[in-house]
Amino acid sequence: MRAYLNIFFVIVRRDLLLAFRNKAEWTNPLLFFIIVIMLFPLAFGSDPTLLKQLTASIIWVAALLSTCLSLETIFRTDFEDGSIEQFILSRYPLLLTVNAKILAHWISAGIPLILIALVTGFVLSLSNQTMFALCTTLLLGTPILSLIGAITAALTIGLRGGMLLSLLILPLYIPVLIFSMLAIQNATVGQSITAEIYFLAGILVLALTLAPIATSVALRIRLS
Repeated sequence: MRAYLNIFFVIVRRDLLLAFRNKAEWTNPLLFFIIVIMLFPLAFGSDPTLLKQLTASIIWVAALLSTCLSLETIFRTDFEDGSIEQFILSRYPLLLTVNAKILAHWISAGIPLILIALVTGFVLSLSNQTMFALCTTLLLGTPILSLIGAITAALTIGLRGGMLLSLLILPLYIPVLIFSMLAIQNATVGQSITAEIYFLAGILVLALTLAPIATSVALRIRLS
């Protein structure tokens, strides 16, 4: 068990180092996220009431699109240098490697989005209830985006261009987006968000259970 944990954290650390060395791969989605949030208020005018109603939803949609931009990087480097074949042939379970790479992706892509979203919410003076709903839905939703996105990233590994990946993944993200929007809307008008949070937590548990298995199978099929 200790050997498995060591390998797990070695892979996580390796992927984080590679991500931060290639700054464009993790800064471009963040810049896209910031630009989208900055441009939407210009499109909707200067009405403060309207902006407060739409800001949290805009942040969530921008976070989803930004995640799509970074999904291609989960397995691309390993595919290009041949590491992915070594992972499959290794005596360690491929499931272990997949979980480590998904965690590394969420740390490098999901956590910065959450932090920027919170700063943006404070700057735009969102209410405490809306901020709580935004933070909670992002904490539950961004891991789901990484887990589900890893499946399509494995299926499209080696294919250049992110358009196919985005077309495949966006329909699968719709339930997460719907429940997150409902939670934010309910929080904005002072209603309970318990039901939406439970649904997101259930989707997260399901994704944690099944997505790594599906990703491992997809990698074996794609490289067979």
